[in-house]
This record gives sequence, structure tokens and C-alpha cells, in this order.
Amino acid sequence: MPRVSLWFLRSSLVYLALGFTLGALLLWDKGLPLGPAVWVLRPLHVEVALVGWVLQLVMGTAYWIFPRFGMTAAQRGREDLAWLAFGLVNAGLWTVGLQGWVGFPAAVTTLGRGAEALAAVLMAVNIWARTRASGLSPM
Repeated sequence: MPRVSLWFLRSSLVYLALGFTLGALLLWDKGLPLGPAVWVLRPLHVEVALVGWVLQLVMGTAYWIFPRFGMTAAQRGREDLAWLAFGLVNAGLWTVGLQGWVGFPAAVTTLGRGAEALAAVLMAVNIWARTRASGLSPM
């Protein structure tokens, strides 16, 4: 397994644990109130669960296991693009997730979302060369 895929998958598991912890705090507050300050964590919880866990799990698995038609197992595309996508998705996650705490301006939050979107585009471009039609003949 490529090292970048390991980083994607391991970080997604860390984000899964963090997402469960933040979600548990929010759920706890519904039963035994901890105070209104707990709900500042909700945007971070959503970012960690959706982008941190799900998106990174998908990206790491796709880079690792996506079909390699006409390529050897070592040729998975440009690893530097995968590392850049890893950095962008994590930078965007924390920029958007901490917006409630830090109070970033809307432009900074938009840059964070743009970093997440650019990471997804980079990953798609990186694995696009490894796709081909299924070869099924029309009826």
C-alpha cells in the first residue's frame, strides 16, 4: 500500500474517533446540559465526520485500489498530487471546522471549502488516467 494511502486511511480513522467524541458531547448536552458553548463544536463535528472521515477514507482507498489498466502495481499516478490533495483536504477541514470558534471571515471559510474542492479535483485528475470503458458491446 502506498504511503500516501496509509496517511489518508489512518487520518480518516483518527477523524472518525474525533467525530464520535464531538458527537457524543453534543448528544450528552441534550440530556444533561453542559451549556450553550458546546454547540460551537457542531460545525467542527460535521466537518470532521464528513470530510475528515468519509472523504479521506474514499480518497485513500481510491488511490490505493483503483484499477491500474496498462500499468504496473507501482504506477498509481503522481504521488505528489496525492500528497497535495492530502494537505489541502486537511487544511480546508480545519479552516472550515474551526470557523465557529475562531470566527474567521466568510472569505477564509470560502478558501477552506475551495481547498477541499481542489483536493477532490486533484485526486480525480490523478486517477482519471487509470480508468477505461468496461468493454461491453452494445446489444
